[in-house]
Amino acid sequence: MVREICKDEAFLAQKAEPATTNDLGVAQDLLDTLVAHKDGCVGMAANMIGVNKRIIAFDNEGGYTVMFNPVIVKQSGAYEAEESCLSLTGTRHTKRFQTIKVQWQNEKFQTRLKTFTGWTAEIIQHEIDHCEGIII
Repeated sequence: MVREICKDEAFLAQKAEPATTNDLGVAQDLLDTLVAHKDGCVGMAANMIGVNKRIIAFDNEGGYTVMFNPVIVKQSGAYEAEESCLSLTGTRHTKRFQTIKVQWQNEKFQTRLKTFTGWTAEIIQHEIDHCEGIII
């Protein structure tokens, strides 16, 4: 189900609660909402649809990936980026990393670990910031 985009900065600034198997429906809604906004959005976190859970979805080089409880475990190659967000107005400057290693759980809640680079890495970092309650 496509959900409304949350723009409440007080809500967005809250640290997300861990996701569980009970949140699979939230993940589907997040993916549906991301696809509905694909012309202007490449990634979303659950708090962007009003759910305070640690779930992200993003365009992963042409396909979509959903991560439950993602955590960046390694990062390198810092650079300055300018980003925008459906939940916030305007663009904002932030520090990102060219290469990140992420640990997360898939839809079967199996733990995964993968290194991402470039644009995909930047998207993931933005969405994990949402999970941390960081508003850039």
